[in-house]
Formats: sequence, structure tokens, C-alpha cells
Amino acid sequence: MKKINSLPLLLLILSVIIFFKPFFTQGQLPIPSDTIIGLYHPFRDLYAEQYPNGIPYKNFLITDPVRQQYPWRFSATENIAHSSLPVWNPYTMAGTPLLANFQTAAFYPLNIIYLLLPFATGWSLQIVLQPLLAGIFIYLYLRHLKLSQGAAGFGGIIFAFCGFSTAWLEWNTLVQSALWLPLIMLAIDKLGVSGNKFAWSLMYVFSLCAAFFAGHIQIFIYVYLFSTMYFFARWFQKKRNSKILFLYLLLNSLFLLLTAVQWIPTLQFINLSARGVDQIYGWQQPGWFIPWQHLIQFIAPDFFGNPTTLNYWGEWNYGEFVGYIGIFPLIMAFFALYNRQDKKTLFFGVFFFLSLIFSLPTIFAELPYKLDIPLLSTSQPTRLLFIADFSLAVLAALGLDFFLKTAKKWKVFYSLGIIGIILIGLWIAVLYGHKLYPDFQIDHLLVAKRNLYIPTFFFVTASVILAVWVLFTTVRRFEKMLDKQILAPLLLLFLLSLTIFDLLRFSQKFTPFTNNAYLYPATKSLSFLQDQKGQFRIMATDSRILPPNFSVMYQLQSIDGYDPLYIRRYGEFVTAIGRDKPDIRPPFGFNRIITPQKFDSPFIDLLGVQYVLSLANINSPKLEKVFSEGETKIYKNKNTFPRAFFVQKLEIAHNKNEAIQKLFREKDNLTTYAVVENTQGFSSKTLSRGTAKIETYSGDSVEIATKNDADGFLVLTDTYYPSWKVSICTAEGYNCTKSIIYPTDYVFRGVFVPAGEHRIKFNISLL
Repeated sequence: MKKINSLPLLLLILSVIIFFKPFFTQGQLPIPSDTIIGLYHPFRDLYAEQYPNGIPYKNFLITDPVRQQYPWRFSATENIAHSSLPVWNPYTMAGTPLLANFQTAAFYPLNIIYLLLPFATGWSLQIVLQPLLAGIFIYLYLRHLKLSQGAAGFGGIIFAFCGFSTAWLEWNTLVQSALWLPLIMLAIDKLGVSGNKFAWSLMYVFSLCAAFFAGHIQIFIYVYLFSTMYFFARWFQKKRNSKILFLYLLLNSLFLLLTAVQWIPTLQFINLSARGVDQIYGWQQPGWFIPWQHLIQFIAPDFFGNPTTLNYWGEWNYGEFVGYIGIFPLIMAFFALYNRQDKKTLFFGVFFFLSLIFSLPTIFAELPYKLDIPLLSTSQPTRLLFIADFSLAVLAALGLDFFLKTAKKWKVFYSLGIIGIILIGLWIAVLYGHKLYPDFQIDHLLVAKRNLYIPTFFFVTASVILAVWVLFTTVRRFEKMLDKQILAPLLLLFLLSLTIFDLLRFSQKFTPFTNNAYLYPATKSLSFLQDQKGQFRIMATDSRILPPNFSVMYQLQSIDGYDPLYIRRYGEFVTAIGRDKPDIRPPFGFNRIITPQKFDSPFIDLLGVQYVLSLANINSPKLEKVFSEGETKIYKNKNTFPRAFFVQKLEIAHNKNEAIQKLFREKDNLTTYAVVENTQGFSSKTLSRGTAKIETYSGDSVEIATKNDADGFLVLTDTYYPSWKVSICTAEGYNCTKSIIYPTDYVFRGVFVPAGEHRIKFNISLL
């Protein structure tokens, strides 16, 4: 029996290997790069002859990893590899914070992989590690709870491939943060009982820091709140030892100190961002909470279809609502809730139901938004499925452990009855729903019907195995027909194998593996842009061309961007450009994805846009067609401003509303006028129009050589941000004096420069 029971952990590892077989044996990457060449130009132009409609892609729902997380992590690790802190991203939105956007995950401990391997390989291995570490950590935690190896391995397999882990696998942030929770809980338990408190103290702090640095603040908040509640539950259970409480508070203080390098700039960025504006009405939109009907996905994950088969007909986003853990695990979770009378079951059962209460459209779920609780009020509660799935994984393991040990195995029929009744109800709905509701689309019912067969198969198979188990272990007539020492391990192996097959089938259906050649390939048009000299920006007139953040991978500076956090001032500026009037009132008309397309605006010239990408022919006196590749056309802007220049006169504004009004009033004189804020005691006078040349330009510093006959005002059309500092040095770069950067032309930087030749040095600090 012990030999058989040692198999569950091996089955977990084998499951991970089987799931990632395309990566290990075929060199395919667990990255949705097929969406790059299937959805967007100029990449589609590469394959236009063979695939005139674009290369087929597996899952249109998974585009964020290649549009956000991958470019950000790549940029951050490139900076670190060159001994530079990844503080600023100059390639999107005319410059934006990089480290502070949190999803960069610049300090995540597992990033060490990138220093040893090519980035794409390192990224893929990090993806592989997610289910592996998630499964191993929960296995260790469950073994600590004195569950059998079979039950612990069962819990590990569930958490590794549950709906939450599958839906967010390729983001490489959410699951990276979530996987540390069981190790944190194990460390909490060990702090109270282990003789080696120092080692487990280090483990607690390391795990907590890793969960924080993994790159998703919302999931970390759930990890921290859950583990905190767990600590106090254990603390009260252990008779409220004051020394343990003091140690816990000390370790959390150490955690805050160690992570300050991330959370201080992030809080600063959040304060300056449009996050609150973006999400102010989001919670009132359909799909913000888990729709009640989508609870069906706990039993039939594809009842409403699946994005990979292009037949999804449910609310908003499949990935936000799928909490599937497998049919047999759900049976065991219900079995634990119904039969176990211990505090562990109560704790995880309560948090399972709480996670649903606060993610479904209930009055309790609306409280964080009505009360405007910081961070939570701008976070979509559907991600609480992480807590739901984690709790269910533990409950399922507790249920299986109890089933293996109890003499009253027949009680499992209560759980089977509950799920059986639900399945029968679903079958009645899909078979006779069109008669009850004639207006209901028959195609939707057909999709639901097809996707009920597999859950029903797994339910029937699990029911038969459990019935045989109960029959041969509780009915005396059958007890002597087969040795229990053979029967129990054999049936357990069948059920574990059934669970693996169930979850791997579900996960593999959703998860794309793609050809390495599809990952940000070189194209003629992009090479053309990369070959151009000087500092310039690009823009696209169509969302199908070079989507936001792709420019990071080609080191091309763009005015678009896609980020849950973006500088509010920049969002307001782009809004005013689109409205063609000084109106910066929310809502902005976009959410996270900023794609200015009004190429004929003088503010586009001010932004330094030198090349415009389009799928359509453009007839404009200021644009000249200079290159084309397939359907992609590149136009050169003859009116673009230099990135750094002197102005002759200043308009002083006392607030942002006054600034945007004056900026639009002077929009035809932007080469000679600048609107400046936060100046004190400045007297209007004519300034020197000197020369300015950018000598060096990087993500964390800009150096400009200037020459002017009298005092002047230099404008740098990079986004204003308080972390940037400026020094005015001699022409040779010595004897530098700190100066002030003024918010200029609403979003840019300006600095007063005295007469003579100087080198102006802009540098960004971490905080």
C-alpha cells in the first residue's frame, strides 16, 4: 500500500510533463504567439500568400500575454542584464513607468531563469513551473495536515490544473502569485510548532515576497488576506501565544521593508494613474461579477461553449468565470463538506462560500465598490475564483482522505446524488429548453448539449468506481471476493487517473502551444522603421496594425499603449486630441488601451510622430508614403516636431484645466509657445530660441546638448513624471547644477536653461 501511495506525487510530475509535451518534445512554446501572426499586420503580411486570411490561431481570448506581460518582462530583464534598473519604458505612451506598473515582475525570484537561458525558453519554463510548484506546494501542505499521500497528491493535481490555473496559465503572473499560498500556510503552521523557527521564518518571508513580486497585485491581496485569516485561525486554535503573534508581526514588517522597492513606486503610479477613472462604472457592467448561471461551469466548464471552438455564448469572458476542478474532485469536496466535522473543513468551506458570495452579483460583493475601498474597488472580483478553486482543492483532498479512512463510505452517494440531480437538470434544460423558451437560440442549446456529454461520462465513470468500492468494502457478501489491500489502491489509481485525464483534457483544450518562429518575427516594414536614425515615434491608424506594447519588442517608440495603469494626464491629453477640443472630462472613451489615430492633429506632430502605419491609403498634405509591405503602408510625417526644442514664449497655467484650454488656443503656434504649470514668480519675456540636440537617449537617462544666446526654455516631449530629475551641466558634462522640471504642454517636460552651451541631463530615480 505504501508503494502504491507514493505514486500520487509522481503522477503530478508526470501530468505536468504530459501537459507540456509540445514544449519538451516539439519545441513549441506555451505562448499565444499564433495570435501575433494570425491577428495583426505587418505580421499577417509575412504569410499572406499561404494564408490570405491570416494563420489560424487557437484561442483569441489569450492575447494579453503577448501584448502586455511578455514585452514588459522582456524589457525589465534586458535592463537588469545590462546592470540598469527597469524604471522607465520609453517605447509606449510617449514614455511610462515600467517597474511601477507591477506586472513587470522585475524582482520576482524565479526571474533568475532569464539570466541563464534565452528569454523565450526562460519564459516557457516559468510557465511550466506554475502547475508543478502549485501542485508540489499544496502537496507538502496537505501532508503536513497528516493527509495520506494519495489525498495530498490528489489535491496537488487539482490545484495545478483547475479552472483558475488553466485560464490564467500563460499570463505568467496570476498563477505565479497564487502558487505560493500553500507554502505560506505551511510556514505559518511551522512557526507555531517547529523547533527550527529561523528556517521557517525565512521560508515565510521568502514565499510572501515571491507572491508579491510575481506580478499581480490583486491576486497577492487575496493571498495575503487569506493567509492572514489562516494565521489568526491557527493562532486562536493554539491558545493565542503572544510570542508567535510578535514573530508574525515582525516577519510582516520585514516583508514590507524588503518589498518597498516595488510597492512605493507602484502606489505613486496608482495615485497618478487613471485607474479609478477607468473602473468607476466598471462594476455596474455585465460580466463584472460572475453571473449566477455561470456556476454551471463548476460542473460543465464548456456548457456555454469555449473560445477555442469559437462557440462561446455566455457572458463577457470565459476565462473569468471558469472554476472547474474536475468531476471526481467536486464529488470529494462535497463529501468533505457533508461528512467531516473538523475545523480544517469548516475553514476552507467558509472561504469557498465567501469567495462565491463576493464574486457573484450579491449585495455583499457590491460593498467594496460602493464604499470605494482602495485597490479592491478597481479590481474585478471574478479572480476570487482563485480562492474558490484553492479551497475546493483542499476540500477535495480532505474528502478523499476521509473516504479512504471511514467505514461509512456509502455516504458518498449523497454527493453523487447532488451532482447527479444537477446534471439531470442540465440535460432537461438542453433537451427541452427550446420548448419552454421558443425564443431561445437553438444553436446555444446544441453547444450546451455537446459539452454535457464529457462531464456526464466522467460523472458516470466515477460513480461506478465509487459504487464498486463501497460494495466491496462495506457489504459483507462481497468483502471476501477481493483483498482490500489490492482493491483500494487499484480503485484509487483509477480515480486519480480519471481526474488527470479530466483536467488535462480541459486544460489542453484551452491552452495554445505555438511555433517559436511566430514570436515577434522580423518583417520588412519593421526593419525599415528600425533602420531610421534619430529619436522619433510611430503611430497606427488601425487597431489591426502593430498593437500597443509590441513596439517594446522592436525598440520602436510609440504613442499608443495598453496597461491597466497609465498616467492620467496622458489619457486626458489623448482624449482631448480625439475630441479635437480641450475636453478632458471622463469617461475617456477607452479603457486601458490607448490608440490615438487622429494623425492630422497638430498635437500628433508635437508628440514627435514621424511615421504613420495604415492599412488604407491616406491622402494628406503632411504625409508622404515611404514604404509598404503587403497591406501595411508607412507614411512619413513632414510636420513632426523635434523631440527637444526651445520655445520663444511661455503661457503660464495655474491648473490642468487652464493648461489644456491655453494649449488648444495656441495649437497652431506650438513651435514658439509652451504652456507651463507650477511656475512661481516668472515674468513673461521673450526667450532665446537656441539649438538642442539629443546626444544620448535611454530608458533611464536623456542628455541634450544646448546652445542659446540668452536665457531659454527647453521642451522635451517625453511624458512628465515626478521621478525624473534634471541637471544643467557645462558643455563637457561637468559642474552640474540641479534644476526643476516643469509640466509643459500638459504632458511633457520643460526646463529653464541659462545662456551659453550646456549639457542638460535628465535622469530617473527609483522613487
